[in-house]
This record gives sequence, structure tokens and C-alpha cells, in this order.
Amino acid sequence: MNWRSLLGVTLLVAALVSGWSAWRQRSTIAASEMEQGRSDYVLGNFEIIALDEDGKEATTLRAPAMERSRADESMSVTQPLFLLPDAAGQHWQLRAKTGWISAKGDEMRLRGDVNGDSPSTGNIPPTTFRTQRLDVFPRQNLARTDDTVTMTRPGIIQTGVGFQADLKSQQYSLLSQVKTRYEPNAAR
Repeated sequence: MNWRSLLGVTLLVAALVSGWSAWRQRSTIAASEMEQGRSDYVLGNFEIIALDEDGKEATTLRAPAMERSRADESMSVTQPLFLLPDAAGQHWQLRAKTGWISAKGDEMRLRGDVNGDSPSTGNIPPTTFRTQRLDVFPRQNLARTDDTVTMTRPGIIQTGVGFQADLKSQQYSLLSQVKTRYEPNAAR
């Protein structure tokens, strides 16, 4: 066998081995990419009640659909209704078109037509707020946004940019560009 034949056979074997190796790696990459895009599980028309460290209700979630991401264990929720208890055991109601919940449940992001309604208690007037985005941190009893917010209480309508609420103490703050309109009961 001459050196040209030996070189040809060696190159053929090298080409076959590298082709086989590339084909094998392509299959592995494609499979892992498919797994990351898939959901661990999907829930439909459900209610979940999450408890805190003391075994008391921390958050209740009702929605028509939820998917848990396999990649980062976060959850995407369609039309969520979150019920967050205050100090008196009454529930804040937070609704949106979509929601996202972190893997540990310490952050919720509500997007699209976000509606927040406080509980009606005897000494604190009911409050509602409307915005397009809201980030909620249940363990800190904090809700906030940098978007435009309209907040309504009996006899008063306030708008502003930026909003922060302590859900336990029911203290609210509009952060900038605040405009207030008073509507006395006699004018209604």
C-alpha cells in the first residue's frame, strides 16, 4: 500500500468519526433545548392556598390556567386572582390578565389590566387601584409599580406615577405626579 492510499483511508476514517460525533452532539443539544421549553405541569381551573411558616394562609390563587417552567421552576398564570390576607384576616383581591410567580413564591408579577381591591373593614374605607403592572412581594406584604396608577376611595380619586402599598397595615403611597379629585357625597 502506498502513502497516498494510507492517507486516503486515514482521512476517510477521520471524516466518518467526526461526522458521527457531530451527529450525536446535535441530538443531545436538540433534546435538552426541547426539555427547557416544556412545562413540568399544567393546572386548569384551580385554587391553591399557600401557608406561611406558622401554618396561616399567606396567599390564595385562583385561575383558569397555570404552567410551571421546567427550566427555572417559575410559574405563568392566566387571568390570576390572588387573595392576600391583611392583619384582620380580610382579603385583598388582585386580578390581572397574566401573572408570573417566582420559583420560591416570594415574588409575583401581574401584567395587563391589574385591579387591586382592599377588604371592606369598618374603620378603613375600601380602596381600589388600577394599573398595567404590579410587582407583589407577599412575604414582605408589599405591592409596588412604577406605572401610572388610579386609586379610588369613597369621595376621592387620585392618579399618579408609581405606587407602593403595605398590604398588612393598608398604607398606600402614590410616588410622583399625583393629582387628586374630591367628590363629596352631595355631588353624587
